[in-house]
Amino acid sequence: MNKIVLITGATSGIGLGCARKFAANGDKLILTGRNEQKLEAIRKELADQGTQVLTLVFDVRDREQATRCINGLPDEWKEIDVLVNNAGLALGLEPEYEGSFDDWETMIDTNIKGLLTMTRLIVPGMVARDRGHIINVGSVAGDAAYANGNVYCATKSAVKTLTDGLRLDVASSAVRVTNLKPGLVETNFSNTRFHGDTERAANVYKGIKPLTGDDIADVAVYAANAPAHVQIAEVLILATHQGSGSVIVRK
Repeated sequence: MNKIVLITGATSGIGLGCARKFAANGDKLILTGRNEQKLEAIRKELADQGTQVLTLVFDVRDREQATRCINGLPDEWKEIDVLVNNAGLALGLEPEYEGSFDDWETMIDTNIKGLLTMTRLIVPGMVARDRGHIINVGSVAGDAAYANGNVYCATKSAVKTLTDGLRLDVASSAVRVTNLKPGLVETNFSNTRFHGDTERAANVYKGIKPLTGDDIADVAVYAANAPAHVQIAEVLILATHQGSGSVIVRK
């Protein structure tokens, strides 16, 4: 059965990979992001391939804006089957005692509070309908801190805990909850982390073949299409030469 899939942060990286993969699966898509032009370009690309796409322009950090957009969905788009909480970012790579207050607030507001906002807005409908699936994009960084990762790692640890907690909370229903924990994925993640320092960002991926957004999207689509009695609770996805969040063998 074709599903209605809502993906946050859908304009690049893992979010864009998920949009294309769920579209190829024949699903209807609600794509959210901050950049209206990018969203429109993706909508047109997928619509030209026969996918029904609705775009919503808002920042998950803005609870009022998010609430207005979700509550204002047309009736035929309201029954969301899959929520992919993908919007997230890392900013800075400094020791905790030298970190930026602004960077910390942005990461916490996006990675934790934004995820909570979307969960609170959408999951009650899933529980009422006794069907649905929440896929949270966490990180290997949520399993253990790495040097100078401090606050980012803490936010992804929170994603793991919130995902586990939600799974317990909906266990009496047929709603499923999944935590995807990618390792090294080549997206604009590092460019964002280093505030646009493209050369520094490129060095992150030198000497190793990293994962792609499509690789993570493949796992998301698989989890969403597992048999109804199967819940893919958590998946750690690493590049072949990555052993953990801090162990990467470069050749």
